[in-house]
Amino acid sequence: METTPPPVLITGGSGRLGQELRGLLPNLLAPTRQELDVTNPHSVRSAVERARPALIVHAAAYTDVAGAERDREACWRVNVEGTRHVAAAAAAIGARLIYISTDYVFSGEQGHYRETDVPGPPVNSYALTKLVAEEAARQAKQVLIVRTSFRPREFQHPVAFEDVYTSQDYVDVIAPMIAEVIRHADQIPDEVLHVATERKSVYDLARRRKPDVRPGRRAEAKVLLPADVSLNTERWQALRGTWGESA
Repeated sequence: METTPPPVLITGGSGRLGQELRGLLPNLLAPTRQELDVTNPHSVRSAVERARPALIVHAAAYTDVAGAERDREACWRVNVEGTRHVAAAAAAIGARLIYISTDYVFSGEQGHYRETDVPGPPVNSYALTKLVAEEAARQAKQVLIVRTSFRPREFQHPVAFEDVYTSQDYVDVIAPMIAEVIRHADQIPDEVLHVATERKSVYDLARRRKPDVRPGRRAEAKVLLPADVSLNTERWQALRGTWGESA
C-alpha cells in the first residue's frame, strides 16, 4: 500500500513569494495568518503540531525596508521573533526548516558574495533583523538558509538606481528556483545556499519590465542601501546540474 509523503508547510503563503510557490507546488500546506501567526509562539506550535510536516518553508517576513526604519519593533517582531518561533516548532517535531533570507545580510562593500563569506555589518534595520533571524533559524537543527531577493512581477517605482548592484530578479523568475530547492531539499546538504540570477544594476533590472523608468542614484534613497549585494551562485548552479534541471 502506498504511503502519503509527509506534507510541506509554508509560512507567509499569502505573501508575494508564497502565492507564487503555491501555484508551482499545489500540495503545499499554507495556513492563513489567523491559523499560523508567526508572532505568536502558541499559534505557530499548534499549527505545526497539527500538520506534522517533514519540511517547513519559512517565507513569512516583514519586507518593507523603508517601513522598518519607521517601525523597528514590528520588523523585529516578525523577522526575528517570528523566526525563533518557527524554528522552535520545527525542532520540536524534527522537521527540516528552509528559511528564506536575503542578500541584505551583507554590507554591500564588495559584491559577488559566497555562502562562506562573513555577513554584515547590516546597513539598515531590515538587514539587521534578517541577519539575526538567520541565527534564530539555526535553532531548528536541520536548517537550510536560502539567501535570495525578488521584486513584484512589475517594477513599481518611477526611478531605479544605477549605482546599486544586485542578483535580484522578479518574483516569477525567482519562485521557480525556490520551488526547485523545495522539491530537492533532501538532496541539499548545505546549511546556506545563494539562489539568484546574474549581477546587474537595479536600473538594468527595472528596464526589463518598465522601459520608461528613470535612472537615479543611491544617495536619493530614503533609507541607506548597500551598494553591491550581488551573490555568487556557483553552488546553486552545481546542484541544479546534478538534478537535471535547466540552469
